[in-house]
Amino acid sequence: MKTKALVTGAALLALCATMFSPLCVQAKEYILTGMKPNRLVLIDPAKRAIARIYTIPGGGSPAGIVTSPDGKTAYVTTNHMGSLVGIDLDSGKEVFHADFSDGDFADVSDGALRVRSFYGLEISPDGKELFVSESPVRLLRDEYKVEDTRIAVYRTDGGMAAEPVRLLPLPRRTTNIMMSTDGTKLYANSWDLYTLDPKDGKVLKVDKILNWQRKNFAPPGLFNVWNQFEQAHVFVTPYYTARTDTGSGKPPVPRTGLLTLDLKTGDFHMNEFEDSSAIMFSSVLSPVHHNEVYSVFKTLTKNDLEKNKVIKRVALPHPYYCVNISGDGREVYAAGAGNDIGVYSADTLRRIGEIKMPGGADLAGAWIRMVERP
Repeated sequence: MKTKALVTGAALLALCATMFSPLCVQAKEYILTGMKPNRLVLIDPAKRAIARIYTIPGGGSPAGIVTSPDGKTAYVTTNHMGSLVGIDLDSGKEVFHADFSDGDFADVSDGALRVRSFYGLEISPDGKELFVSESPVRLLRDEYKVEDTRIAVYRTDGGMAAEPVRLLPLPRRTTNIMMSTDGTKLYANSWDLYTLDPKDGKVLKVDKILNWQRKNFAPPGLFNVWNQFEQAHVFVTPYYTARTDTGSGKPPVPRTGLLTLDLKTGDFHMNEFEDSSAIMFSSVLSPVHHNEVYSVFKTLTKNDLEKNKVIKRVALPHPYYCVNISGDGREVYAAGAGNDIGVYSADTLRRIGEIKMPGGADLAGAWIRMVERP
């Protein structure tokens, strides 16, 4: 009995030591976004305050942003969409760098490639690989030759002169690229939604968007360049179409819908919910109430996916490009296109706070991501 008691006591002491170990400090939720000129901003939403600002080497401004699974490193498309950099969020040092193009193009007679990445950026669930959509142009003496679009895959341990470990074919007009939660599929959002094999780029499936043909409907169109699905693991974006069966001499009736892609199951849906009455740029799904979607531009709109209707809509003080949500589903964050992040109640859509950027710095089109850090 004494031996058992001693063992139990030792186990309790070990548990207490573990609980108070620095390694077991509970992670805290932060907002991560970018602002001009070429800076990352880490924000404490609970305090409505900026926790840290990181200066990114080089020119341009941040665009796409992904973070490592442990929340320690941010990878950012920058340098006028010509480079990808990795910033250690503890030290602020650059720990990864990849330039997409060949040289500085002082001499184009050798057919050098000028490459830009238009927002497509993703990291594998294990944090080992980065996927970057690229649009290359070969610079010849008397012409620019447009090459095939592609995905460049980099190892996150590639260092300060990282090179792609493989190149995958990519459909033209792709904006977002997103990975399934198990890492076995890569989704490319183009005129249609392509499911790709992340190892070789083979097309596994195509879900029709622009090519979705319905009687009495115009082809759907959408514009989305922001990834903000990390809380619920569901990609959501507005799309627009029009009913054409309005009768002779009457204009088509514009319709607004929501496209959803579940990154766990691959389930894909498109549903219109209203005659278009507000423009919406980007959307996010609640991680708590999976039927609730929030969308922004000049208004903040709350939708019910199950009932397929608008729950509430409020005017915003100025346009916002992108939106994200807290892990507990209580707060919605509107960002981009200005110098502040608006904080809104997910329940009532009441504006309950804001975070101003220092010096009135513009957030522009940078993504807004949620990251958990110790």
